[in-house]
Amino acid sequence: MTVKPKRSEALRQAIEEKIAVGEYPPGMRLDEVELATAFGVSRTPLREALIQLASSGVIEIRPRRGAVVSQIDPQRLCEMFEVMAELESMCGRLAARRITEDELAELRQTHEASRVAAEARDIDTYYEVNAHFHALIYQASHNAYLQETALQLHRRLRVYRRLQLRVRDRPHQSFSEHDAVFRAIEAGDADAASEHLRGHVTVQGERFADLMASLHALSRKAG
Repeated sequence: MTVKPKRSEALRQAIEEKIAVGEYPPGMRLDEVELATAFGVSRTPLREALIQLASSGVIEIRPRRGAVVSQIDPQRLCEMFEVMAELESMCGRLAARRITEDELAELRQTHEASRVAAEARDIDTYYEVNAHFHALIYQASHNAYLQETALQLHRRLRVYRRLQLRVRDRPHQSFSEHDAVFRAIEAGDADAASEHLRGHVTVQGERFADLMASLHALSRKAG
C-alpha cells in the first residue's frame, strides 16, 4: 500500500520544486500568507514545511524578515559539489560490485528514458529522470548510510544541478557522461564507475562559471 506523504512533507516538496526551477529564486522572501493562499493550506503545515526546508539549508528563516531562499557563496557551493562528487564516486564503486540484476534492469530503463528526454531537449523531464538515475545508483550501493547521506546532499544541491542543465548542450553532455557510468556499472568495473561519476558531478572551470552566471540571473529576478 502506498502511503501518502503528510501535508507538511508534500508542501516541502512543492516549495522545493519551485525553488529548483527558479520560480522562487535565491534571495526571494517567502511570505507565509501568500504561500498559504497559493497552496490552499493553513499556516501550521506551511510552517512545518518551512522548518524542514530551513533544516536542509534550502531556505533561511531570518528575524523580522521570515523565510528567504538561500544564497550560497561560490566557495561554499564549490565545496559542496566536491563532497557530492566523492559521495557519488563511492556509490558508483560499490554499485558496480553489488548491483542486482533487477536493479541493473531498472537502471538501464532509466538510462534509456534519459536518452529520449535529452534528444527531445526536454530539460524538465531529463532532470527528473537524471535524478532517478543517480538515486538508483545510491540504492545499488547497498550501503544504507551512504545512500541516505548522498540523497540528503543531492536534495540540497538539486536547484544548482538543475540550473546546469539550462546551459546549452549540457543535457547531451550529461547523458554522454551517464552512458559511461552505466557501461562501467554494467561491466562491474568499480574503478571506472567511480572515476566517471566523480568527473560527472565535479563542477569546475567553465561549467562553474556558467552556473554562477545562471545564479546571477536568478538573483536579479528576485531583486
